[in-house]
Order: sequence, then structure tokens, then C-alpha cells
Amino acid sequence: MRKMILTLAVVLLAAPVWATVTIKLDKIGDGVIQISYDATSETEYVRALALNIVATGGNITGIGGYEPGDDTGGYGIFPGSFAGNITVNPTTGQVDSWVGNPNPYTPVAPAGDPDALGDIPGPAITIEMGSLYSTTEMRPGKTGVLCTITIESTVSKVCVTGNAIRGNVVLENASEVIPAEVCWSGDCFPSNNPRYGDWVAYGKPLCWCYARQCRGDADGKKQGSAFAGYMYVSTDDLNRLIAAWQVKEPPKGPGIATIPNGICADFNHDRQGSAFAGYMRVSTDDLALMIASWQVKEPPKGPGILGDCVPEPVVP
Repeated sequence: MRKMILTLAVVLLAAPVWATVTIKLDKIGDGVIQISYDATSETEYVRALALNIVATGGNITGIGGYEPGDDTGGYGIFPGSFAGNITVNPTTGQVDSWVGNPNPYTPVAPAGDPDALGDIPGPAITIEMGSLYSTTEMRPGKTGVLCTITIESTVSKVCVTGNAIRGNVVLENASEVIPAEVCWSGDCFPSNNPRYGDWVAYGKPLCWCYARQCRGDADGKKQGSAFAGYMYVSTDDLNRLIAAWQVKEPPKGPGIATIPNGICADFNHDRQGSAFAGYMRVSTDDLALMIASWQVKEPPKGPGILGDCVPEPVVP
């Protein structure tokens, strides 16, 4: 750890020219959004980022998925919260601990700082992250994860933009990047899908957004082992299908909503039956999809099954 860390971090967050770095948002779990970056179109590496994150309809309640400190292989230097939370040893010039004292050391810039949006919990925050490394082996790559944020269930949209006052994105050569605004909306299931209305009617089940759910994968997880091979469609998925098998919708039956995760076994996203006999969300059409993918092993043990059920799959 070097004595000039604060000076370095401040310089890296202030300098002009233009380039292209893409910020990406992915929902990776219930209420968890992953924020990543892609600078593969640039010859230079990203050195620091200052980003505004704004939630619509609710609050950002937490931040994680980052590793504080230098030589982490990532962006562990947080200029906004460094001075108030980290103690530098006056003798060695090194940081005694990256835990933070008295407050946690996080990428969130204090709300009182110039042009910083707010604190957690709240609908808007500014994050600042920089890298500091002693060897190129510890330099962050051209792509990677910056952090994750946790949001309230009422949040319908999250958008990320560059924070111009605090530096936007800065490359190793000190050139500035203004990243395009990127947003995540609560609809992981495409609105142009003909079954979108059903997805909304059943409470927007996250499982319909798993990469292979429409092919028989009810839980989004693999079974098996590295030795024997992994499979996305196997006994755990069959158990969910059995639990939901031909449960009739009201008024002929209790409805699939009464079966925990039962709607996840609705692989074809359609109903079968008739008004006279009753409609069912899980029946022979769903079983046929499961059979087609049953215990197909993933590479290198087998051909695998396509993960193309939605454009931007959710990881359970």
C-alpha cells in the first residue's frame, strides 16, 4: 500500500478525452442486481469509475460483491469513503485494515459530498471505485463485476449513469469515458412474448426467466458431478412437475398458485384442458418438453441444452 493512494485516486477521477466502456446490469437473484463493466473495445484498461445508481419505486437497501483493498485484481479503492473510514498507519504509510472504522468501507460516496446522490437505504447512490496494484498480474481485466446492489421488491427499474462531477469512467491513460445510461427493469420476461400476460397474471415468477426453464429446467440449477457430468433437467425438476401435475385452475380446482414453485413446471407457458373439464398449467405438453431435455449432459460430457428461453436469463 502506497502513501500516495489518496492523491492517485483523486487524479484518476478527473481528466478528459473520449472512449467506450459499457456498463451492464443483470438480476442474479431475488432483489439482487449485479453491476459489471466491459472495456474490450479499448486498448487501455479501466482505472476508476464514478457512477450514479437510481432506483424507481423503492430503495436500494444494500451493496456487496466487491473486495476492498489494493492488489485485489479488482476495484477495491473507494475514494469517497476512504478518508472517513480507513486509517493509514503514520509510520508505514499502509492501511492497517480495510474493514473500515468507525463506518464500513464501501464504494458508496457520502451523500454530503459534491454531486453524490444519497446513502443506503435510499433510492439513489453514487459509487466510486478505483484500482491500485503492484504487478500487471493483479490488474483488473477488460471485463468484470464491480459490485451488486440489493433492492426492495417494489423497485421496478434501476438505471446507471456516469457521474460527471466525480469523474465518470477513467482509463489507465487518464482519458475520460462517459458511459451510456443503462437500465434494468423488473420485467425479465420479454413484454413482446405472447405469454407475457400469463407471466404477469401469475405474479411475474422469476423462474420463467431462467435460461433453460422453457426446456424443462424448473429450478435453474444443475445436478450431477464433474466426474459423471452435469444436467440441468433431472430429478429435482421432475419432483416439481409431479407436485404441480394437472392441478386445475379455479373454479375446477385450487390452482397452480397453491403449489410452492408449481408455476415453474409450466415449461410451455400455456394452459391445457377446457372450460368444461378445467384448465391446467402443468400437463402433457410440459412433460414432453422435459422428456426432450431429460438428463442431457452439459459439455464436455454431452451436447448440453440451449439456454435461450429469455434474452437476458436470471441466475437463481
